[in-house]
Amino acid sequence: MTGHAAGYAHQAGLVTGAGSGIGRAAAREFARRGAAVAVLDLDGAGARRTAELIAEEGGRAEAISVDIADERSVQQAVTRAAETFGGLDFALNSAGIPSHDRTLPEMPVEEWEHILRVNLTGTFLSMKYELPALKRRGGGAIVNVASNGGLYAIPGAPAYVASKHGVVGLSKVAAVDHAPDNIRVNALCPALTKTAMFEGVAGAGATADVAGTEMARRQAAATPLGRLAEAEEVAAAAVWLCSPEASYVTGTALSVDGGRRA
Repeated sequence: MTGHAAGYAHQAGLVTGAGSGIGRAAAREFARRGAAVAVLDLDGAGARRTAELIAEEGGRAEAISVDIADERSVQQAVTRAAETFGGLDFALNSAGIPSHDRTLPEMPVEEWEHILRVNLTGTFLSMKYELPALKRRGGGAIVNVASNGGLYAIPGAPAYVASKHGVVGLSKVAAVDHAPDNIRVNALCPALTKTAMFEGVAGAGATADVAGTEMARRQAAATPLGRLAEAEEVAAAAVWLCSPEASYVTGTALSVDGGRRA
């Protein structure tokens, strides 16, 4: 859908992890629907490219570098976003990292802590500063991108699964605590999606290309719809959850998985 549908005209919001993948697709769709969008990412070049794409389509965007694992960086980025647009009406927290394929005893503590720091603490820090900004505007919506790994086990991914279960739980608590502020909070739980993160999970190089193709084939075969999700399909669900069309939806974890868990 394009145009100023879903009530985004005259609204402003931010998207973390918007330098690529689901975050970039969502930022562009928010802008197509009339919103001004702060494009946040650790990859400054990726954020600037997303902002350029939005500008080329006639939208308004501001690229902001942020490290969601660092509180000061998050505070500065959210403050800048709110000041740039005169406030925030919504936030999509899409930034995150995958984990290597290893069992719990094989996982170094440093790797465990890094994944939890980015995926879970990063989401906590983002909401810590987004919630007051939304409250100042009289309410709004936050969507946190978790994973279907936030709903069930993924073998060989203990830290990732723990972090994403945490994101789902954090979203539910925030939804209850901040409903009186007219702020809705939901988690989005996509299955494997064709993004740069998928390429990172598969690895790099010729051998990894074969492994990635085989992984995609297996995942598609296990999905009733018979294919992996496109980033734009997951982004569309996030845009809907942030919109007035989802005005009575809060505290939920929406699975976008092509029927995998049906």
